[in-house]
Amino acid sequence: MDVNGVAALVTGAASGLGAATAAALADRGATVYGLDLPSAIDRTGEHDPRIRLIAADVTQTGDVTDALAEIETGGQPLRVVVNCAGIGPSSRILGRNGPHDIDLFVKILHVNLVGTFNVLRLAAAVMAESPTVGDFGQRGVVINTASVAAFEGQIGQVAYSASKGGVQAITVPAARDLAQYGIRVNTIAPGIVDTPMLATVSPEFRATLAESVPFPKRLATSSEFARLAVSIIEQDYLNGETIRLDGALRMAPR
Repeated sequence: MDVNGVAALVTGAASGLGAATAAALADRGATVYGLDLPSAIDRTGEHDPRIRLIAADVTQTGDVTDALAEIETGGQPLRVVVNCAGIGPSSRILGRNGPHDIDLFVKILHVNLVGTFNVLRLAAAVMAESPTVGDFGQRGVVINTASVAAFEGQIGQVAYSASKGGVQAITVPAARDLAQYGIRVNTIAPGIVDTPMLATVSPEFRATLAESVPFPKRLATSSEFARLAVSIIEQDYLNGETIRLDGALRMAPR
């Protein structure tokens, strides 16, 4: 899939993985639309002028539908969707304040899993109406974001792991469901990435995190995630796959 001259949608695009991916797609000639919450967009201050940021909640059908309608007015076919929006609060099943808050559990699943699926289903409906490209009837590609926590969740990550495990689990059936429309679906499962979420931790803790990675002994960067996303888009035979980006990290219990 050549992204030059097509429309691309990236969620969670105001910062971190989403911002890096949006920039990488713009570098290759895509017209990029970035979805994020209004508060996240307000916090960005100056942002890449090549990215059209749209205030939207990925869990809300109306917000996503309106954003897709706006993309369609641009006149370029939607060929690429990268779902990066997500949250990661932690809580133990039994903690000092009692059992895990059920509303928190539901919220994390709602944003990370339901939000991802909501964008996937609505964007796929738009892609399915586009003309095909190439010799095999391809229309587009969707990349979702899971986490190594989908496989080795740590203490306090039960809700996060459940949500990211769900994202990983829908990869193959989604690819099979959408194959008849020429839409590929893949997932990236990053390890410890140096995103704004880690900006508040101490240098000592960051060093400890880096030391836990077998090789290379450092945190991943958002640009590495973005480059992998671009590579997946360009590899037309890559479908229904979850790729770990983690330096061979296997998370310890804590």
